[in-house]
Amino acid sequence: MNERSSVLSALCSAPQISVLIAGGGVNGIGLFRELCLQGVDCLLAERRDFVSGASSKSSRLIHGGLRYLENGEVRLVRTALIERDRLLGNAPHYVRPLQVVIPFYSYLGGLLKCPLLFAGLPLQPGGRGALVTKAGLLFYDMVSRKYHRLPRHSFFTRKAALADFPELSGDILGAASYWDARITEAERLCIELLEEALGACPDSFALNYLEVLDRRGEQVLLRDAVSGEVLAVRPRVVINAAGAWIDRVNERLGLNAKLIGGTKGSHLVIRNDKLHRALRGRMLYYEYADGRLCLAFPLEDTVLVGTTDIPVDDPDRARCERSEVEYLLSALKSVLPGLEVSERQIVHSFCGVRPLPAERANVPGRISRDHRIVRFGPAGDRPFPIFSLVGGKWTTFRALSEEACDRVLDLLGLKRRVWTKKRPIGGGRNWPADPERWSENVARTSGLSKERVASLLGRYGTRAAELAREFTSSGDRPLDTLPDFSYREIERIARREFVVSLSDIVYRRTIIGISGMARPEALQELARVAGRILGWNEEKCREQIHRVRAEVGT
Repeated sequence: MNERSSVLSALCSAPQISVLIAGGGVNGIGLFRELCLQGVDCLLAERRDFVSGASSKSSRLIHGGLRYLENGEVRLVRTALIERDRLLGNAPHYVRPLQVVIPFYSYLGGLLKCPLLFAGLPLQPGGRGALVTKAGLLFYDMVSRKYHRLPRHSFFTRKAALADFPELSGDILGAASYWDARITEAERLCIELLEEALGACPDSFALNYLEVLDRRGEQVLLRDAVSGEVLAVRPRVVINAAGAWIDRVNERLGLNAKLIGGTKGSHLVIRNDKLHRALRGRMLYYEYADGRLCLAFPLEDTVLVGTTDIPVDDPDRARCERSEVEYLLSALKSVLPGLEVSERQIVHSFCGVRPLPAERANVPGRISRDHRIVRFGPAGDRPFPIFSLVGGKWTTFRALSEEACDRVLDLLGLKRRVWTKKRPIGGGRNWPADPERWSENVARTSGLSKERVASLLGRYGTRAAELAREFTSSGDRPLDTLPDFSYREIERIARREFVVSLSDIVYRRTIIGISGMARPEALQELARVAGRILGWNEEKCREQIHRVRAEVGT
């Protein structure tokens, strides 16, 4: 009996659980970890793969959200800055400082509009000048002064800005520079959170491809997409962390409530050497003619460009449309007019739906990005309460998880025994002060090259030391099509990281897909290697490859 079958069998024989969490994005996984660390038995059920929704289709930023200040969301920005700095300390293997450059075209722009926006008037944002930008960055520095993890902001004259960044439009009057952070392996961070949670509470379970189907009295019916089996569990509390699908899950649980008004954000991954060199590891944060803010920053040897903000009714039908591609390329052209960037250089595109609250707003960007927890008490033949986690940002997942956990603990009559504010995550434990020297030492003791160890350190953090020894002892060798990955590495992922499909490996256990490396020959090799572990025949391998290629652009 494999591990998945064992979990299903255990749930069938003992269906009573304390907490059912529906949704395996970063918020659901973060809450799962919080509860498991307190010893609360939970079942985490994700209808597709873990981190397959907006959590893997974000802008991959860990940031305070400078632009949210003009919406008056001071509390959100303050919380996000604090959580950003915590993640820099707790997950240094994945969360890294990112310098941001903001070109400005006026000095006084927005001085009248921004106070009105801050007060909540339904105006179109835009025209942000140097003084408004300065005010926001002063707030950034003030909140961040406690940790001193990142440098303070600075401003440059037009001459200095163009000398440092000559590709910028000659129309600028100057530029500001400040620091936020980015996450290199968002999906792997979530896998590490899952592994920690399951290790802390043996009575808890986590399954992907397990969907909430219906409710019958005190039972919640779940369908396993792999086996087709339907099981019934009896939770004391249900947490709806389904993101953009929250309303749908609530409906299946017997609730009729409109909580979500999602907007989609599309992104392009572009392979353009001149653009990549021009950015020099920095993020360009720029305003387009319609007042929206866009971004571009290096992602491996490509550049990530985003993002749009368009209301959607059905998250399953959200796609990166051609009009969005044209919009993002046009916006990039406006700030870097001398660089030629074409559609042919787009190696990947993706679209995620933000689980924003159902609010009326003439401008989608004005909808709050803050989170809230909506509670529905027991009613009728439903003996358990339902908590819906609405909104939130990647950066603040731990704060939301902590708040939701405390509410569940209070309901269950339990006390918190573990705090996560300063708790390292996965390979972020014992992070070396000198990663280069650490890689040299591990290379010397393991027999792997320093370059290979450094690559593993970037993907797995300090767990790379153990993996280096494991891979060396097993006679490992690089993949032919993706030499930065190895046979044993892919086999280990397939065997130990909840993998059901090839898409799980390509898009949510590695950055092979998002960085534009999922070429046909690479997919064939990956399918062969993973298929040996997962029992795929040639026909199954072809089917898996077809599904991966169909997922491009979603």
